Amino acid sequence: MNRKIIHIDCDCFYAAVEMRDDPKLRQRPVAVGGDPGRRGVIATCNYEARKYGVRSAMASAYAKRLCPDLIIIPPRIHYYKEVSQQIHRIFHRFTDIIEPLSLDEAYLDVSAQPHYQGSATRMAEAMRKQIRAQVGITVSAGIAPNKFLAKIASDWNKPDGLWVIPPKDTDQFIQNLPIEKLHGVGKVTAQRLHNMGIRTCADIRRYDRFSFVEKVGNFGDYLHRLAHGIDERPVEARSTRKSVSVEHTYPSDLPDIDSCQKKLPELKEKLELRLKKANRNQPIKKAFVKLKFSDFTSTTMECCAGSPSLDTYRELFDQAFKRKQLAVRLLGVGVRFRDHESAPQNQIAFEF
Repeated sequence: MNRKIIHIDCDCFYAAVEMRDDPKLRQRPVAVGGDPGRRGVIATCNYEARKYGVRSAMASAYAKRLCPDLIIIPPRIHYYKEVSQQIHRIFHRFTDIIEPLSLDEAYLDVSAQPHYQGSATRMAEAMRKQIRAQVGITVSAGIAPNKFLAKIASDWNKPDGLWVIPPKDTDQFIQNLPIEKLHGVGKVTAQRLHNMGIRTCADIRRYDRFSFVEKVGNFGDYLHRLAHGIDERPVEARSTRKSVSVEHTYPSDLPDIDSCQKKLPELKEKLELRLKKANRNQPIKKAFVKLKFSDFTSTTMECCAGSPSLDTYRELFDQAFKRKQLAVRLLGVGVRFRDHESAPQNQIAFEF
């Protein structure tokens, strides 16, 4: 039996909630994020702001230069969590097999559900209507036989849209798919593949699995499977977080690795407090760090570590910094738990 997977993604979630609560913000460029005067960062923005080139993870000061009329609202995370819980209560009317990815998106497996004569498309449309009516925001939905395709489909007709990839159409759809749509393929990896003459999944398919892995590395095995539409991951119902982390944007760039290392003890202490507050009982699988450089590119580095120490993070900082050796504006440290699901570790070698 083909699985019926729905991916729901809220449209500019934080900004949508703020516009819902203050109708005067509608039709105006709005972002949720940090103070431009304190090196804040944009968390999300509405579509009016995106017309000016404003994007999430962009420095708030730069966003204001792109769009001088941009209204930047400080985030209300606890409030957004409450709204997210409202949405999840609607999900549970259709299925209990729900895998949250963040506050604003989730996978749902409705394969065995009887609602609407078992039609995943009609279930997704019903969810969208109920969320619009009861929560007051819009969401986009993707329906497909696996998680990989469902997530791509939800982005295909944004905002406030729905897209279906039926089992009979998956092969043709995947062949025409640009490699940039594959999870884990960023600018660096895409350019590397472009240099090999690979621009779509059909181009990957011209290689057998072993020769593709030989050219690309172990990450190639993961990409080769996706290019053939193979994604057997189940939707995993869980209410626990996959990771815990802390990060900080500094008022002035940190000029070298030594200055980064000096900030580590404070970050590690904050991480331990957050873990204690979260009352985590899951075993830790990996430690990771994040660096955002002065040119606004970011890199992450992680390693297997059941009980990461300061020395663990020092070594990760060293390795991550060597990738660019530029001044650093943001540092982050965190841990991933054993049930964390991600793309293969080998992608780290390719991405900033």
